[in-house]
Amino acid sequence: MAREILILRRLDHPNVVKLEGLATSRMSCSLYLVLEYMEHDLAGLAASPNIKFTESQVKCYMHQLLSGLEHCHNHYVLHRDIKGSNLLIGNDGILRIADFGLASFFDPNHKQPMTSRVVTLWYRPPELLLGATDYGVGVDLWSAGCILAELLAGKPIMPGRTEVEQLHKIFKLCGSPSEEYWKKSKLPHATIFKPQQSYKRCIQETFKDFPPSSLPLIETILAIDPSERQTATDALRSEFFTTRPYACDPSSLPKYPPSKEMDAKLRDEEARRLRAAKIHADGVKSTRSRGRAVRAIPAPEANAELQANLDRRRLITHANAKSKSEKFPPPHQDGTLGYPLGSAHHMDPVFDPPDVPFSSTNFSYAKAPIQTWSGPLADTAGVGAPRRKKQKDRNSARVKDKEGM
Repeated sequence: MAREILILRRLDHPNVVKLEGLATSRMSCSLYLVLEYMEHDLAGLAASPNIKFTESQVKCYMHQLLSGLEHCHNHYVLHRDIKGSNLLIGNDGILRIADFGLASFFDPNHKQPMTSRVVTLWYRPPELLLGATDYGVGVDLWSAGCILAELLAGKPIMPGRTEVEQLHKIFKLCGSPSEEYWKKSKLPHATIFKPQQSYKRCIQETFKDFPPSSLPLIETILAIDPSERQTATDALRSEFFTTRPYACDPSSLPKYPPSKEMDAKLRDEEARRLRAAKIHADGVKSTRSRGRAVRAIPAPEANAELQANLDRRRLITHANAKSKSEKFPPPHQDGTLGYPLGSAHHMDPVFDPPDVPFSSTNFSYAKAPIQTWSGPLADTAGVGAPRRKKQKDRNSARVKDKEGM
């Protein structure tokens, strides 16, 4: 969280979410980031059955996304989790990149190893799936390319359920890496995940119904070799944004009812419930075939190791808590302290937390010893006294028995 705060304070761009301040809770010992409120996220809007984006609207959203990424990369920040639910949209049509919890600083001149366990699975580039620890802006550009193709197709383009399946979908669409790439990259998982058969790149054929000007951009930022994806600045200069219809002005975008990824998930659950009720009413019993059928997973439930680990942690946290009242104290007992950024309270800008895997439970800072007592609240000397007295009586009884003998 310290790194996320430092990153948000470094960035200042209309297409990056703004950190307004910090708030703390004395009772729960929690720290809260205060961010500007946004009515929508791109995943919620894209999944809405009543919303169909035009080409100029797609260009508008993508231009804002790439502009925000350009600002991040120019300030040596990798987001590392670009996806629809992290792209917030206000009623004014402005898109802002949010959720920098997995973001990290990078230095192109002095590279440091970084974790490959980042980016939600459907938007994760092949080098991360193959275990790369030396990477750059290409990881964010790959995710942006998946977003662009998803907006034009109306659905996610590579919805893998496991890392192996995700790599297989990538190779089938984008082609197998060349032998030169395998030798040059020396990726940790290359021998494990290297496909036995070669695949031909087929982006042009798969997306033949897309606007012609979009295909060169998709071809570039969905390159298997990250060095061929160029930069966000190059993407903004592409033919996609310089040909008609041009990107519309954000203020001209329709005013949608509040729609977020969670709303899409609730919509899907309600639709499933209604279908189940209809089947029950008709007296039709659904039977499950013995063979394991392939089940399509909607975008809000994308199989990503990131979310699985977060959910696991959340379950552990809930299991450890005895009651809701322990986790959320009454308002009159929980005094909050807050201050806006730029006030006297500030963090040391020199502090740069290390880049660690999201699933790691090891902390680099020293923790103060915590004193705990699980027994009764009583004097320990008093507790042990009766037992010692009984043992003394037994010993004296044995001595008397020996004397009697």
